[in-house]
Amino acid sequence: MKMDSIKMKKLLEERLKQEDRKISYDREKDQLRIESRVTGKGITVSLGGIIAKWHTQKEKAIDEVVYYISEGLSAMEGQIQLTEHEKKIFPVIRSASFASEAEEGVPFLFDEHTAETRIYYAYDMGTTYRLIDSRIIQKEGWDEARIREIAMFNVRSLPTPLKEDQVAGNVFYFLNSKDGYDASRILNKVFINEMQKKITGTMALAVPHQDVLIIADIQNDTGYDILAQMTMGFFANGPVPVTALSFLYENGSLEPIFILGKNRKL
Repeated sequence: MKMDSIKMKKLLEERLKQEDRKISYDREKDQLRIESRVTGKGITVSLGGIIAKWHTQKEKAIDEVVYYISEGLSAMEGQIQLTEHEKKIFPVIRSASFASEAEEGVPFLFDEHTAETRIYYAYDMGTTYRLIDSRIIQKEGWDEARIREIAMFNVRSLPTPLKEDQVAGNVFYFLNSKDGYDASRILNKVFINEMQKKITGTMALAVPHQDVLIIADIQNDTGYDILAQMTMGFFANGPVPVTALSFLYENGSLEPIFILGKNRKL
């Protein structure tokens, strides 16, 4: 079966159609927009990117985008109350190119993290979360520093279950609990520093998408190539991609590394 924008549009419309939703198609931009009639807010997706994923993942690609849209609309409709719900506030990692404001032009609360990543702040709503913006902060009468402090405290309380794999003499640890905050564990300095004590070679980390954190104990040049391939694979298939680059962890800081193949790195 050959997939094109018209077929993908029809498939998504069938899966997403509800009485309280408005669906529109921008032929020029090849984008589908799904809006909540309750809030007037919506989500716009590019069909080209979904079709590209469909060619490798088939129905899984459609399932993922339907889930992303449905959960996103639910989050927009949900009520947020920070006071007395402090345990629901967490940091989330996004790419440096991620939107700095909501579609209505309301700025998100975020901080620069590395040249490739930013830290946003989210309110957990169970099966999804909503990014905290200036409107929410003003409504609650909170200051930004309080949100940052609580979020960082909460991320340290999350469990850190690891799976280990050894390839060509290198050790790779994977944190993949799929709670929406796997990449956020990179902000847990106590955990990262404890892992550093285990490392006997060069320590590298990667957050290719929001649901995985990779920690590598690089023992030889081949290890860099393996890490690059792993990271690119996760980045290409993740629901919320962050960065395909890896980072060296030295003196408590993260430095992006460019791995050019055949063990050359910058």
